[in-house]
Amino acid sequence: MVGGRRPSSWLLLSLSALTLAACGGSTLAPQQADQEAKQFLQPAPGKGALYVYRSGWFGAARALDVSLVGGATAGLGPNRYIRIEGPPGPVQVDCKIGDKTGTAQIPIADGQTRYVEASMTVGWWTPGCEVEEVPPDKGQAAVRIGQRVEPQ
Repeated sequence: MVGGRRPSSWLLLSLSALTLAACGGSTLAPQQADQEAKQFLQPAPGKGALYVYRSGWFGAARALDVSLVGGATAGLGPNRYIRIEGPPGPVQVDCKIGDKTGTAQIPIADGQTRYVEASMTVGWWTPGCEVEEVPPDKGQAAVRIGQRVEPQ
């Protein structure tokens, strides 16, 4: 025993710390920004809002690179999201992990809020990713348990 603990406890603690450190991704947003985003307020006049999130722990060791064509990028770890406001119109959302990509085009009207899930998929040799619009109730539930990150 080491310091009154079994070695297996230390091993589990070390592996847990390494797993969390490996999740990587973008910098977490301030807590106030996270709480404001979870209120799901109407976007500013003349704009629409888009939440892009990654839920669950599948592939937790790797961040999923998400980019909005002509806009922001973020590395989404498990249970992380971004919220972006911009002018109405179609927004192309891309995800990438390694050399695998996924994409979706999301039409956003003035005053509208849309939700998109970016997820890791299982491939033959390497993981892939996909992007899919989801209903507001599903998107809001995922955002409520997630943490907001700062887009770059």
